[in-house]
Amino acid sequence: MSDPTTAEMPHVGFVPDCEYLGDHPEATPDHDRVPDRARLTSGLVATVVFLTAIAPLATDMYVPAFPRVAGELSATATQVQLTLTTFFAGMGLGQLIGGPVSDQRGRRRPLVAEILVMTAASVVCALTPTIGVLMVARFVQGFSGGWAMVIGRAVIVDLATGARLVRVLNVIAGVGGIAPILGPLLGAVILQLSGWRISFWAVAGLGLVMTGCVLAAVPESLPPERRHGGGLRTFTVAGRQVLGQRRYVGYLLVSGSAMAALFACVATSAFVLQSMNGMSPIAYSVDFAANAAGMTIAALLAARLAGRVATRKVILVGQVAALTAGLVMLAGALWLGTPLLLAIVCFFVLMAAQGLIGPNGGALASAEVPEHPGTGSAVLGFVQWVAAGTVAPIAGLGGQDTAVPMALLMVLGAAASMVGLLVLARPASREPLSQPSR
Repeated sequence: MSDPTTAEMPHVGFVPDCEYLGDHPEATPDHDRVPDRARLTSGLVATVVFLTAIAPLATDMYVPAFPRVAGELSATATQVQLTLTTFFAGMGLGQLIGGPVSDQRGRRRPLVAEILVMTAASVVCALTPTIGVLMVARFVQGFSGGWAMVIGRAVIVDLATGARLVRVLNVIAGVGGIAPILGPLLGAVILQLSGWRISFWAVAGLGLVMTGCVLAAVPESLPPERRHGGGLRTFTVAGRQVLGQRRYVGYLLVSGSAMAALFACVATSAFVLQSMNGMSPIAYSVDFAANAAGMTIAALLAARLAGRVATRKVILVGQVAALTAGLVMLAGALWLGTPLLLAIVCFFVLMAAQGLIGPNGGALASAEVPEHPGTGSAVLGFVQWVAAGTVAPIAGLGGQDTAVPMALLMVLGAAASMVGLLVLARPASREPLSQPSR
């Protein structure tokens, strides 16, 4: 993976499901202008995988403890779910700002600084005396974590091109998919043996390990002569241009609404399964991990179908499945008291459907703005994380004893996603859904 003699190919500035990767696809990394130690190594790739695990570890290790957090901090379900909102809002904003700023300032020093800020914020989360302090600390944790994630991906783009870049980023995405499975399991074990605050101490400890890994394995991949001064101003201009593309906005709605439906479940599932149905934290975490595995398997299946089945058709199948799960959950919440088996099945179907919708929606969104791949990706990531954070407190408005608000959000999110696909992102030439490429 570190062989510098690999034949050069046209630079790929964007790969679906990645954050800010730069808006200059014509600029191929010149290895003669990069320091000798700035090479793509297995240690560097492993470190970037570690960085991409920030979001699922900082969230999923903590979700099983929601009922306990509410009790210890004298908070409502909505207030606890607001800690997800502030985290996701910070994550989206960090990714939106971090990429352009690192194009001006370089990669290594900002990366180390943001990981240390994330570590400090995790310590504050662990020591928090009130739910308000936890909300603020979670925002800082998300902002710095999102900034670090986007710089990690940018380092890979600085050092790889063409098919090699695609392969490496696919490896990162595949291995990184393990974190959402392990996160809730680790959180449940911690919760079983100690208190919920230990989860944040664990994230802080991982932050220190990340810092060491970055110092040991991540070089400065963007020397001064390759930095540009456009920064946020250039990004703002490009942002207006991509948002002027109707089909891009349609796919933005596809992905953002699906993410909102998903995180309505993530934010509320602990209350539905534990508080309403008596499931233990360990059993809940096993179920959550199984759902995450279903989402990963669905995404891998979608990858195998690429080029054989139209991407829009795969998305539509996921949307229909998500809408069906939402409607069944709503009926169960209104008339059956949200029985355990029904909730488990609906949660699994919704998360698996996200594996068909999310990656493919991001891929088609990027295809609509080939002149600004990095900006298109950054805006997409921002919208997804903000959508996830916005629905979290809304899903808990009914308190800990009803799943109706959550089920409504599942239905509305899936329906809005379908509107994005079938109305805003409709093919200009009316090409059929069976067309393989789109």
